[in-house]
Amino acid sequence: MEAATLTTLKTFENLKGVPDEQLRWLINICEDRVIPEGTLISKPGDTMTGPNFILSGQIAVYIVLNGAKRELGIFGEGVITGYLPYSRGRVSNVYLKAKSDTHVLSYPTERIREMISSQFELTQALVHVMSNRVREFTAFQQQNEKMMALGKLSAGLTHELNNPASAIVRDSVSLREHLRLEPETFKKLTAIQMDAAQVDAVNDALFKILSETERPKLTLKERTKREEELSDWLDDNDIEDGYDMVESFVDFNFTVADLENFAGHIPKRFLPPVFGWINTVLVTEKMVEDIQESARRIADLVKSVKTFTHMDRGADKQYADIHIGIRNTLTMLGYRKKKGNITVIEDFDLNLPPVKALIGELNQVWTNLIDNAFDAMEANGKGTLTIKTERDKDFVQVSVIDDGPGIPDDIKSRVFDPFFTTKEMGKGTGMGLEVTQRIVNQHRGSIKIKSEPGHTEFIVCFPING
Repeated sequence: MEAATLTTLKTFENLKGVPDEQLRWLINICEDRVIPEGTLISKPGDTMTGPNFILSGQIAVYIVLNGAKRELGIFGEGVITGYLPYSRGRVSNVYLKAKSDTHVLSYPTERIREMISSQFELTQALVHVMSNRVREFTAFQQQNEKMMALGKLSAGLTHELNNPASAIVRDSVSLREHLRLEPETFKKLTAIQMDAAQVDAVNDALFKILSETERPKLTLKERTKREEELSDWLDDNDIEDGYDMVESFVDFNFTVADLENFAGHIPKRFLPPVFGWINTVLVTEKMVEDIQESARRIADLVKSVKTFTHMDRGADKQYADIHIGIRNTLTMLGYRKKKGNITVIEDFDLNLPPVKALIGELNQVWTNLIDNAFDAMEANGKGTLTIKTERDKDFVQVSVIDDGPGIPDDIKSRVFDPFFTTKEMGKGTGMGLEVTQRIVNQHRGSIKIKSEPGHTEFIVCFPING
């Protein structure tokens, strides 16, 4: 191993403007060492050392997210790592590991004040390194935060879309099998002799019932009683398979009076085939309704995704109803609401005017705040989330309130700090609330927090007219 020289340090891009006497001073103070391949140099929680100047070899930088190792990059020859002048971070939040035998010039961290006070150009160069590092790492963490949010949303959407999609497949198969029974019903119908007036009366009565979309919701007790009444009437009138028909009849709010009305237009000997045909129409109609409802649910979810991401708008501020974004966010996170047994209360001021904002950015605010509230209530196994909107003169105020355990006083002032998180390793990056605060500031607004056990409230306030 060749010792570090003035020529060696001058190959560092960031040190090219540093005077020679300061570089010589640096060489004299630093420890010249080789880190063997495979050595774990630091891990999250370790105190940072350095600055370290890599003369040769490679150091891998990675983090662990959701149990998986993710490489951030490789530090090679000419890179400066470790603690830097004026850095506020003294604790490592990444893993560093030597990928090969690595020749490093390491500055003793405890003498950093000596560098700051006596070596101006060297300090200035290292501060520039720090600025670039913060910018690059923050950009990575912000992208990672968005990817984690996207992962949560996609997992929820997969769950939400799977139910109606499976229902469509299931109902379409059932419908096909049901329609294959139609020839038998048709054969019985062709043997019926009824005049045109009777047929019209039956058709009119049936389609009048089918056109009624507002059907009363029966309790289990009421439904059971209705089924028994209809079943008894069908049995009394010698209708075959009457017990199998009553479920469809009750679904469409048939009463005994309706059955009597139909029977008044049908010769008694033709009651069984005609009621069999009516049941077939009802079953087919119910299956089509279920398929339509499932398809509508999928369409609503897709619409919510489109509105949530604001993909059909430009990057400029737009006037929009703030409640649409909040409700779409709740739709996106609907699986978490069900999973956490959460009751959502919408205490909305529906008289609020449209607000001028970056709607897509605000949706990220609602996502972070609501998702954090769900996390907070997770320990209780249930909870109540209250979202309140109100007007305060020329401002709109949105409060996201949960009844979780609250935020301890000793960390309340740190929740908006970059990379600060109370979640276990791999479950959070500590960037969610920092991003939230930055977006709110971008809207010339403010975000405050009130918290005590059983009541945590994040209050977002920003101008209505941007």
